[in-house]
Amino acid sequence: MDIVFIEDLRIETVIGIYDWERRVRQTLAFDIEMAFDNTRPAASDDIEHTLNYKSISKRLIEYVGQSSFGLVETLAERCAAIIRDEFGVAWVRLKLSKPGAVRGARAVGVRIERGTRPD
Repeated sequence: MDIVFIEDLRIETVIGIYDWERRVRQTLAFDIEMAFDNTRPAASDDIEHTLNYKSISKRLIEYVGQSSFGLVETLAERCAAIIRDEFGVAWVRLKLSKPGAVRGARAVGVRIERGTRPD
């Protein structure tokens, strides 16, 4: 199994359950791993045969930037669904971090895996 990844994708959004969080935009960080067979694009050297990480990043920046969820869990699920449904990814591991949310911790958040991980 090959992995296409996006590391430390930073996106500003409204996220959180507290009143003050609903009034400000916070920066979230995404680490994403996606299963993809890279043999065809490697053989053809053609971008059309790839899992285009730029397209995925742009889609998530658009979606997350316009969203307004209370929980990082909800946002992580929605982003994983976009990746799987819109880009045909069979398996995704997504880590969503909320830097500075807890004093003393660099970041908190969730890591989820969705789909069937190929061998």
